[in-house]
Amino acid sequence: MRNQRTRPTLPAPMSPDAFQLPVWFDLAATFAFAVTGALAGLNRGYDIVGVFVLALVSSIGGGLIRDGIFLPGKEPTPLLTDGRYLLVVVVATGVSALFGRHVKRFHRVIALIDAVGLGAYAAFGTQKSLQFGLAVPAAILIGVINAAGGGLLRDILTRQEPLVFRPGQFYVLTAVAGAVTFVFLSVQLDLDATLAAVIAIVVTFTFRVLTIVFNWRTTALAAPSERDLTP
Repeated sequence: MRNQRTRPTLPAPMSPDAFQLPVWFDLAATFAFAVTGALAGLNRGYDIVGVFVLALVSSIGGGLIRDGIFLPGKEPTPLLTDGRYLLVVVVATGVSALFGRHVKRFHRVIALIDAVGLGAYAAFGTQKSLQFGLAVPAAILIGVINAAGGGLLRDILTRQEPLVFRPGQFYVLTAVAGAVTFVFLSVQLDLDATLAAVIAIVVTFTFRVLTIVFNWRTTALAAPSERDLTP
């Protein structure tokens, strides 16, 4: 009887202990992201339907991509089963539509909430991917999509070249920093997931604020060809 050889298996990525975003924080970040999407719709002259759709995809689009495409589960995503998320999007749409000019005055406050939410969603998406059994690089990728995917969907719906592809202030890179920080602390150093997430949020927030204050920007790797510039 021949000896059966077993195929070597790669070790599964370590899964950190779960941490949960406080509901009030998650809803506040959802509201801030929704306002940015609604203001984008107002600037493009959309009606209430268009403004609401942009607010919706900007706020929960990244989470829907995460749960609907990369990490499908047996139950629907909480973003759709918990009515508070859609209610927050509706409120953000109404506030932006009624007080659009005044809302723009608080762009710094919105930017700060956005910076905190960016790190939180990057860490949360990364953690959920690790618990799903994905490799570390894939988990980091999904964490970044969780954080910045809403803006990507917004630009696609408005038929604009996605801002995340063009030279500009560090945004996706800050989400990458948050996801990598969370993986390093929780997986490599075996730190408590909540503490690792808090540190990742602080790192991302600090990086993003410094980017805004000092206007740190990415640069194009090559000049666009004339053919690409013609419509």
